Amino acid sequence: MPDLQINQRMAVEAAATYVGLSASTLNKLRVFGGGPAFLKLGRRVVYDVRDLDQWLSDRRRQSTSEA
Repeated sequence: MPDLQINQRMAVEAAATYVGLSASTLNKLRVFGGGPAFLKLGRRVVYDVRDLDQWLSDRRRQSTSEA
């Protein structure tokens, strides 16, 4: 994966690959909630790398019994 600049933004497909999900799953999370923060630029949806990293970090767990 190439080095990412701190302000890099990604289209849905690239963001999904980055977080390890399918684009379809990321789209569903955007509609129903629970996904990473996103930006709407006109009709286009993009994700900021910092938001993706934060969303992943918020899901870090030490065991399966954690809430």
